[in-house]
Amino acid sequence: MAQTPVTKIAAEALTPGHPTPGMVRAAAVVFGDVWSGRVRTEPGATSGWHHHGDHDTVAYVVRGAFRVETADGLVQGGPGDFLHVPAHTVHRESNPSAEVAEVVLVRRGHGPVVVNVDVPAG
Repeated sequence: MAQTPVTKIAAEALTPGHPTPGMVRAAAVVFGDVWSGRVRTEPGATSGWHHHGDHDTVAYVVRGAFRVETADGLVQGGPGDFLHVPAHTVHRESNPSAEVAEVVLVRRGHGPVVVNVDVPAG
């Protein structure tokens, strides 16, 4: 039985991800309906408003704090926490901690992965 080899993507081999002001994304493994990578946010920084189109996002907080603000309120995670951001949810992210936040992201869906917007809908 033929086997497909396991692939390693080293940290220094990540490629620039989709830009949103206030955060730095890096892509790791990308397939037709899956995007995975990392985002780093400086202490005190807040991203621009955006959504992820048809993509659901699962975020795992490695270090720092990961705060997600929507029209409905705030959700904050810390190291070891998972957060789910549903598709089409307009939000912005921030890092209220004193250290760089590092979050691993996995998105599943089709179409544009990041859609930057001026203000939240509604």
